[in-house]
Amino acid sequence: MNKTTRRGFLASVSGAALLGAGAWAWRSNADAAPSSAGGKTFEVTKTPAEWKAQLTEQQYYVLRDHGTERAGSSPLNDEKRAGLYHCAGCDLALYSSEAKFDSGTGWPSFYEPLPNAVGTSEDRSFFMTRTEVHCRRCGGHIGHVFDDGPPPTGLRYCMNGVAMTFAAGETPEDAKAS
Repeated sequence: MNKTTRRGFLASVSGAALLGAGAWAWRSNADAAPSSAGGKTFEVTKTPAEWKAQLTEQQYYVLRDHGTERAGSSPLNDEKRAGLYHCAGCDLALYSSEAKFDSGTGWPSFYEPLPNAVGTSEDRSFFMTRTEVHCRRCGGHIGHVFDDGPPPTGLRYCMNGVAMTFAAGETPEDAKAS
């Protein structure tokens, strides 16, 4: 190998090693601190083993590992009945069907959450900056919010359906009572 080729090879190997170490550190930190995300502590806290026992593999991937379900894969995307969408991790009511709209993205979308239901944090994954949406009670990752939604808010809360459950017939007043 000549010097130029060797130098390029070593740079590639070093870059791959750094990416792997960063991913390992992020994953290790996520497993070590299940009750906090971004320095926030949540009311509902569980160990990774407790979350894994409660959630399906896909729910765990989205809610706890900040994953994303495949577009168009959630039955909640096509849900048209009146009711409330709850966090699949802690059952907190998050969104009303009254705020749901068809964004054409393949994920359930809402123009606003219920009062005091979600929190947000900065997400710098995949070489971009987005606003992550999480359940304010358990910290579970639900999706992201964008500023290209309909009136009255102009926001699009693009949510992972697997991160939620649907309670047909529930109203926002029901959520206030619980």
